[in-house]
Amino acid sequence: MIQIDALPAFSDNYIWLLQDNASKRCAVVDPGDAAPVLAWLDDHPGWHLSDILVTHHHADHTGGVAQLKNLSGARVYGPASENIPARDVALDDGDEVTVLGLTFAVHAVAGHTLGHIAFYHADSQRPLLFSGDTLFAAGCGRLFEGTPQQMHHSLQRLATLPDATLVYCAHEYTLSNLRFAVAVEPDNPDVAARFEQVTQWREQDRISLPSNLALERKTNPFLRASQPSVKQKADERTGTDNASPVEVFAALRAWKDKF
Repeated sequence: MIQIDALPAFSDNYIWLLQDNASKRCAVVDPGDAAPVLAWLDDHPGWHLSDILVTHHHADHTGGVAQLKNLSGARVYGPASENIPARDVALDDGDEVTVLGLTFAVHAVAGHTLGHIAFYHADSQRPLLFSGDTLFAAGCGRLFEGTPQQMHHSLQRLATLPDATLVYCAHEYTLSNLRFAVAVEPDNPDVAARFEQVTQWREQDRISLPSNLALERKTNPFLRASQPSVKQKADERTGTDNASPVEVFAALRAWKDKF
């Protein structure tokens, strides 16, 4: 069994640390800063960083990659169409990589950036998704490079994964995302319950991740653009008839950008 822990970085990033206790090898996902990873390795003598997974090119996800590779010799995997420092293996949609004995399918999820990828490990008991800045707990990433249509397609693709899929996104944005979800669906009891729970967690300085896809489908407004209640709120917001789920999604994303 691979253990997964979060290494906090910057103000709200998480670097995901995967650990194989049998081999004393570990891997990290999106190390924007080398320091938290190096500190963990210093505290765990005998461990070796063997692999680095990167979802997209933004500096808060790649800033520590080169230093970690230089110090450890770790193999760096990242999207083929983006400039990833020290990348060894360029990945495209449909590729597979094996890290610490786990096989991950690569999903292209354009939107936040054009070349963004996600890593999905299919397992009947514990499916895993490292979604970077595409799918957040109760939210989604800003559209820095892609279009609403691209991001909506990417999110809907991830939403087809099994209910039990654990969602390891890259930021502690859950509470602010849920504030928005409450505004979108004030009468959704699942949203209200999740908002109350995460509020308590954050007051205790407790991490809100990982999420899971069953919960996301019930509480994440960006996965719920086809729901009548969400469309109604989007229509009220724009003063127009958002005729398609993509239009509803675009209205929600524009609203969230200023929320």
